[in-house]
Amino acid sequence: MTYIALRNLNKSLGLSTNYEKATQMVEIAGRGRVLQIGLKNKAITLNGQLIFGPDPILQDNTTYLPLRFLLERMGYDVSYAQATKLIGIHAIQENNLKIHSEVIGADGDGKSLLVYYPVISGYENITVQQKINTFLKDEANRNIAAGSKQMDQAVEGNKKIITDNPKATIRQPSFDGHYTVTYNEHGRLSLYVDYNIYTGGAHGVTARVPYTFDLATGNVLSLKDVADGNVNYVSIINSKIKAQIKSRKLSLNNPFLTIEADRDYFLNRTGVVIYFTQYEYTSFADGMPEFVIPYTDFR
Repeated sequence: MTYIALRNLNKSLGLSTNYEKATQMVEIAGRGRVLQIGLKNKAITLNGQLIFGPDPILQDNTTYLPLRFLLERMGYDVSYAQATKLIGIHAIQENNLKIHSEVIGADGDGKSLLVYYPVISGYENITVQQKINTFLKDEANRNIAAGSKQMDQAVEGNKKIITDNPKATIRQPSFDGHYTVTYNEHGRLSLYVDYNIYTGGAHGVTARVPYTFDLATGNVLSLKDVADGNVNYVSIINSKIKAQIKSRKLSLNNPFLTIEADRDYFLNRTGVVIYFTQYEYTSFADGMPEFVIPYTDFR
């Protein structure tokens, strides 16, 4: 893993860096993004959303972070040529808009809630911008309502446990949501929100909810839409998934046969991404395996 000194970003890539000694906070800004790193609590936020990442390394009054982790979150594509040992850094030409985070949080009544959702700004088509923002907020509220209902059932169960055994140790249910923007190019915006709910047991369960928008209309695009209208898109995707399962030697709980015509997906720079949901075909330890189908396969 290659690390980079944050102060080098100013000279090499034009990103601004700032260190606030009183709070021990490092801030990196540029390309419509603000990445903040708390050196005291190790917390990392991107555009106002808490994200998961590696701990920074401090050495000789200089902060280091993994090169790929840092630059990919600041809107760069990072490549590595094994033969020449050269690292390539390419600024992605993104749609002209900014994305920041809003948060809905609450803690009380025996449960906790913390959900981030994206808000776009600075887009030239205000009508489309408002349409997408309204949709994403409504979707966040809809998923929160469903998660709260599930947590309420767990809260009642916890109350009964405490009534029967006042000394019992319980963990309150929680509902968290974090979004990831996966594609913001060529008039399309793709992202997903991972909602994790814990209502008891060893760990929570994560549900992934993806969205891909046409920035000309603000409409959500279907899988068929992003497959260039190819009538054989289901069989093309099935073939690619089966080949990747075989090449990756992925162990499945049950055989994969076919996707649904309206299967959930998201986009990345390489192609259309289909994923297995938790426990759908694999164990919890395998997470949500992803399968990339190159855009060229549909043409």
